[in-house]
Amino acid sequence: MKLSTHIKASIAVLALAGGIGGAFADTLKVGYLPVTGHGKFFVAKEQGFFAKEGLDVELIEFQNSADGLNAVVAGKLDIGAFGTTAPVAHISKGAKLKIIGGIMGGDAALIATPANASKIAGVADLKGKKIATVRMASGDAVLRGALKDKGINWKTDVQIFELKNPPAVIEAVKSGQVDAGLVWGPHDLRAEDQGLKIVIHSTDLQPGHPCCRLVVTEASLQNQATWEKFVRAILKAEKFAAENKKETIESIAKYIKLDQQLLWRGYYSQYLDQSTDPNVKGVKHFADVMVNSEFITTKPDLNAAIDARVYEKVLNQLAKESPNDPFWKKLQKEFKQKDA
Repeated sequence: MKLSTHIKASIAVLALAGGIGGAFADTLKVGYLPVTGHGKFFVAKEQGFFAKEGLDVELIEFQNSADGLNAVVAGKLDIGAFGTTAPVAHISKGAKLKIIGGIMGGDAALIATPANASKIAGVADLKGKKIATVRMASGDAVLRGALKDKGINWKTDVQIFELKNPPAVIEAVKSGQVDAGLVWGPHDLRAEDQGLKIVIHSTDLQPGHPCCRLVVTEASLQNQATWEKFVRAILKAEKFAAENKKETIESIAKYIKLDQQLLWRGYYSQYLDQSTDPNVKGVKHFADVMVNSEFITTKPDLNAAIDARVYEKVLNQLAKESPNDPFWKKLQKEFKQKDA
């Protein structure tokens, strides 16, 4: 009788510790930005894809990539998707981070008042201008690279003001404190609805550029089984969002308190790339642009920092489970183009 009680107690301890396979979910703290581009997080949560993989996910909101990435580095988050600029900058300084996938690409835009927009036909017209950005935003790095390509020194030929979030940028543009401002979706659409003009899209300057990457610490990646479950849930959310637009927008609306028509326009925008692919080639090119424009001084070792194996393994598993599904075949083809 005593032995039976001891065994039951031992089982209870194991269960509380998550020691019985699959009995208890892995708990993850996931950082996100309140933008349409992060919609797959919300879909995976609300449509039960995280839960089906045995993951108990807590979504934690941040206002910019700099603060979010700092939380990943500090171990306050298990994973986050905070631009390409922020992780590349941290990796260039020796941070032990791993990029295992993506949540979105593109989707940044330069906005201005109608009066100022008429004077900005291209990047060259920004010389001498005041520009507001959000610190460590991907579009910011793209813009600085484009300025460098036009022979404009962003340190001396323009004035760049790094603000806290896109709403602050919009207000700076509307009030005339700056000549133009860089925001990401759906804030570019919000700006248009408020009478401002979109002057340049970031994908005009760097076609197909990656934005928010899925980033974990090097130590955390050792728990590979957990991240396989996570990426599997995100990939399922990507497929769901492509095929179920109404339910997708309803999921996003629970986290982003904006008009659903605006969310629809933002999430299904031609300027927003929904791919979960790590995009090794794209991130490396992005880093080269950052170095060339002197946004960072040291070229990061991205061969070590980008690990596409989790994504590749999970994608191939999903394709094997549904061999006739063209969605997974398309993603496999893109993986060969972006990561091989």
